[in-house]
Amino acid sequence: MKTMDKVQHWEEVYQTKSPLEVSWYEPDPQQSVDLILTAAGSSRGRIIDVGGGQSFLVDRLIDAGFAHVAVLDISNAAIEATKARLGERASNVRWIVADITQADSLGAFDIWHDRAVFHFITDAEDRQRYLDLLKRTLPIGGHFVVGTFAVGGPEKCSGLQIQQYDAAAMQETLGPSFEPVKCCQYEHMTPSGKSQLFFFGIYQRVM
Repeated sequence: MKTMDKVQHWEEVYQTKSPLEVSWYEPDPQQSVDLILTAAGSSRGRIIDVGGGQSFLVDRLIDAGFAHVAVLDISNAAIEATKARLGERASNVRWIVADITQADSLGAFDIWHDRAVFHFITDAEDRQRYLDLLKRTLPIGGHFVVGTFAVGGPEKCSGLQIQQYDAAAMQETLGPSFEPVKCCQYEHMTPSGKSQLFFFGIYQRVM
């Protein structure tokens, strides 16, 4: 899918559906929070949430005391809605509207969190651009916290084909630059009560 088509797709989603009408809605993103805090240890440095959309994760990151929080999403409508929800606290966040497969530079971050963007990247060239940017963004010792649909989970989301992952497939995709810290499966319940199986992992950049 071309960038313009992707932008139009996600703008339409966020302009026409309420948060409770999308399958990825979480009233409390505890799984992501737990893995992020595991990766962070005692530090509360720089973190970027890729595909933040209208997630409540940014609220939790501010509450946790991270020094520099950034949220990236392809949809300007999603970003604006989240900023409006946060009110004055939105000024504590760096907001980025971009297609992650087309961005050249994001700066440097200690933690890169991605829940459910990576599995939409089914094109090999787009996936490589994502990984190249990930390595330009995370220093040695930085952490990649990722959540995707697991093997045996959904095959499509929002009408789009996705790529399923397990620990072996994710490691093969990331290559030797990253080593696993923790991998697990997680059952997400959609607002309609449907179960979705996710794979989550923490990976540390080692080279």
